[in-house]
Amino acid sequence: MTLDWNDPPSHGWTTDDLDRAPGPGRRRELIDGTVPVGPDPAPPHHSVVTLLGAKLRAICPTEYEVCQGVELRFNKRRSVVPDLQVVFADVQSRHKSWLPTREVVVAVEVVAPTSMVMDRITKPALYAAAGIPYYWRVETDGGVEVSTYRLDPIEEVYRQIGEFREAVDVSEPWPIKIQVSEITPPSRRP
Repeated sequence: MTLDWNDPPSHGWTTDDLDRAPGPGRRRELIDGTVPVGPDPAPPHHSVVTLLGAKLRAICPTEYEVCQGVELRFNKRRSVVPDLQVVFADVQSRHKSWLPTREVVVAVEVVAPTSMVMDRITKPALYAAAGIPYYWRVETDGGVEVSTYRLDPIEEVYRQIGEFREAVDVSEPWPIKIQVSEITPPSRRP
């Protein structure tokens, strides 16, 4: 059966449909049975993701791993792909192309002009409801700024623990110090 993304089933799409979709390596997300469609982010976005991922990998303790672009599944009708995520290194339930949310410690989104609502509102709400302990949002408009959040497990919302324009400096989930200039692509530097 060939999937026609322009002709969704009446119940909406599911993660089973994503698994059957042609085109290995395709990045698809699923929000309540709908596949959001938008352009790929611009090169500066990819640069920030790559630079931040490399910095986190370099200082990541052995109990964690840093992943880029791996699908997270909430349920059969919700699935998203964070730009970066920190996961437990010893998890036994690795899947070929996706992870359950319980394996994620930090979800990171780099905001692009085409993903502002998803990265600032929708995805953090989904991550918080799923119990992901930390969320980082990286803004790139007018320079790079990193905001870090910790989950309030009672309210199931994130509370901001830092906003960094010069250097990210947090103590959880491990002590992290990263100069913002080191994750800023040349095209975004002052």
